[in-house]
Amino acid sequence: MSHLQAVSLMVLATLMWSIAGVVTRHLDAAASFEVTFWRSTFNGLALATTLTILRGPALWRQLVKAPSVIWVSGVCWSIMFTAFMVAMTLTTVANVLIVMATGPLVTALIARFFLRHTLPPATWLAIAAAGLGIFWMFLERGDGSLSLVGSLVALSVPFAAAVNFTVMQRVGMERVKASVAGGVPVQDMLPAVLVGAVLSSLVTLPLSLPFQASGHDIGLLALLGIFQLAVPCLLVVRLTRELPAPEISLLSLLEVIFGVAWAWLWAGEQLSVHTLQGGLLVIAALVANEMARIARQRRALQNLEVML
Repeated sequence: MSHLQAVSLMVLATLMWSIAGVVTRHLDAAASFEVTFWRSTFNGLALATTLTILRGPALWRQLVKAPSVIWVSGVCWSIMFTAFMVAMTLTTVANVLIVMATGPLVTALIARFFLRHTLPPATWLAIAAAGLGIFWMFLERGDGSLSLVGSLVALSVPFAAAVNFTVMQRVGMERVKASVAGGVPVQDMLPAVLVGAVLSSLVTLPLSLPFQASGHDIGLLALLGIFQLAVPCLLVVRLTRELPAPEISLLSLLEVIFGVAWAWLWAGEQLSVHTLQGGLLVIAALVANEMARIARQRRALQNLEVML
């Protein structure tokens, strides 16, 4: 697909992701781990059905013999699925999404150490600025709108996502090399999302008992499991073949804008002063880093044109 098509699909994925906070705020009785259990369960059912249609019964035989990279990615997905929803029940939508917005910078750090990517000075400055913004949010402990525990739980999501996107990016690089060399394509990463959903369900099941969710809650969580999680996650895994890991993480920032807007419009959540100030610093650091990246690419293209 073209780059524009890939970016458009990534924006669609962020739109679907962004409904989690506002839907969670309209639950009747389900809370914490039970919220995660039902969402992950419906996510797993949707993924199992979709992947069985796409891959056939061979999917399950392949999972039994899946290489370690599938299980590493699956564990990362399960951490993301679980920590995200638990954090949503502990603090505000804005706090969770802003903490998660550090994903591009965390991804850059992981890629630096595991893929040997060189980080320019602008990225190091953006990492420092984003860290300062998150620290500023944490200072507001006395304000009931901010749960330090919830924000710390949310912080595990960008770290797991960074490892996950980097692993998938490496698999994508190996796929390209195998294609060029005329070899067999490397492992398909879509089943890893299913593994993550199953692991998340199994881990949170005993912590969810006794169930308290109403029929209304289960309906909303089914909506989240299928359309807020399964569909966009499959899209993102597919898009790792088209977009680099830092760009995927950067486009994911749109979830912050969409998610905070939905929570404000339809759940009545207000941004505290510290959250607003820290969040703006994080977003500004990420935007500045992206602008610097675009400028570097333009200079590289101009230098190439001069050489040619």
